[in-house]
Amino acid sequence: MSSRTGIWLQFCGAAILCGGFVAPIALGFWETLLPAFGILPAIGADRFSVKAWTALAALPGVWTSLRLTVFTGLLSTLLSLGLAVAFCASVHGRVGAWRAERVLSPLLAAPHAAMAIGIAFLIAPSGWLARLFSPWATAWTLPPGFTTVHDPAGLSLVLGLVVKEVPFLLLVIIAALNQVSARQQLAAGRALGYGHGVIWIKIIFPQVYRQIRLPVYAVLAFALSVVDMAIILGPSNPPVLSVAAMRWFMAADVDLLLPAAAASILQIAVVVAGISGWWLGEKLVAAAGRALIRRGGRGLESEPLIRFATVCVLALLAVGFAAILSLIMWSFTWRWSFPDAMPSSFTTSIWVRSASGWLQALANTAGLGFGSTLFSLLLAILWLEGEDRSGRRLLPGAPVMLYLPLLLPQIGFLYGLQVTFLRAGIDGSLAAVLWGHTLFVFPYVMLALSDPWRALDRRYVRTAAALGASPLRTLFRLKLPLLLRPLLAATAIGFAVSAAQYLPTLFLGAGRIATLTTEAVTLSSGGDRRIIGVYAALQALVPLLVYGVAFSLPGMVYADRRELNGVTV
Repeated sequence: MSSRTGIWLQFCGAAILCGGFVAPIALGFWETLLPAFGILPAIGADRFSVKAWTALAALPGVWTSLRLTVFTGLLSTLLSLGLAVAFCASVHGRVGAWRAERVLSPLLAAPHAAMAIGIAFLIAPSGWLARLFSPWATAWTLPPGFTTVHDPAGLSLVLGLVVKEVPFLLLVIIAALNQVSARQQLAAGRALGYGHGVIWIKIIFPQVYRQIRLPVYAVLAFALSVVDMAIILGPSNPPVLSVAAMRWFMAADVDLLLPAAAASILQIAVVVAGISGWWLGEKLVAAAGRALIRRGGRGLESEPLIRFATVCVLALLAVGFAAILSLIMWSFTWRWSFPDAMPSSFTTSIWVRSASGWLQALANTAGLGFGSTLFSLLLAILWLEGEDRSGRRLLPGAPVMLYLPLLLPQIGFLYGLQVTFLRAGIDGSLAAVLWGHTLFVFPYVMLALSDPWRALDRRYVRTAAALGASPLRTLFRLKLPLLLRPLLAATAIGFAVSAAQYLPTLFLGAGRIATLTTEAVTLSSGGDRRIIGVYAALQALVPLLVYGVAFSLPGMVYADRRELNGVTV
């Protein structure tokens, strides 16, 4: 009976996966592909042609946008991965996974847009860093004239991406280390006289990388197609390709819809080419690594480089925390003249005056966040419980389909989904935006919950069955209480992912659903820094509050159970 129920649950999971995730993405892609090749009857285009592509190629700055996209995406991913690996090689065995998770959680919880605004507050010519060193170190009494934010080379965007992605990759690597006997291999290598760094590079990292390949691909895909951070930090004229495509979609000139669709398809091609090129680079690096291993060498000279990378990571983490702090400071600032290092006066009136705007945005953010996370949790439990009862995994290609929203650029299919929802009459509704958020929340919830669920000791389940407990009773009275910490962690991650969604809210909400993210990105293009600080501070602090509850609640519920409350010796 249990096996039949498990197969039925798996069938439901497969139906939801295909019908609720894969099919809509494929439909959205199709509805974007048609205009890219001249088919958009709404504006009178009903014949197949390549005019959209010729029009795209003729648009000013498009090739610069393409070059900036490739440069910023590849450079930020390479730097993030290299720094995260070097930092883990340096601190491995000295910092526990639980402590690292607690330290990094504010940076992980802060949405990309909020972090980008905070970094802009730091590195702008009139930003906090310039104020801290002026005039005593720089002799500046006025903001300098050079460009930092929106620099033409995209370096500020690279900085923002690295600040956000390094903490994510650190936690991914730390989790993967639990599957590798790293401590024993380090001890054996040190006994043979090898340097700490070379043991990591030659022995441990190749084993770890096999487990983190998919998250690295997701980081690369995001960096190549990011929109919100690119609007806030990236070049503005011309912008990166994803921002340019979004602007063309939103333009009043309907003639830009066809080249915008072509740009979206080109964006997908860029991501596919980027991941393919990265995969080829893996093969080349592996071949070079095998050659280096055959040559021998104890690699002691790599230690200074690892120490330098460690210092860089600590500096990046400091930038991230300072960015969040700057948001809070600006939201309470009344007067802060350049080059004062600190505001001369504080006030809460900015919060009060803008309450009518941010209260509604906060309510929408909270509703969408908890709604999409709850639905994702229910679906993940259905999926994993089906695996347990049937004794087999769902589908061979299920992981690829599951993480499809993370690997495909959002601009490549969200316009098509908007068209589909418009035809169905649900465009601009809260339900459409909720589904759009769930599309991106569910993969992260599954990532956070699947490993702890599958690692649960099955002897508990067999003991419960031997005592006469039904599978349903075992689920609610045994599994879910034992997995409270992973469930709450998945909830916090899912809420943070939902709070960070910009394009799904903008497209599927047709601009009518205001969230903290959409308002913060809109305000970031100009206006009062204090108002921007209010929205961005809320955007950063609300997910952090959810993280705090997720970390502290198990300790309160299981205060007398050390193995369940997160306390370790």
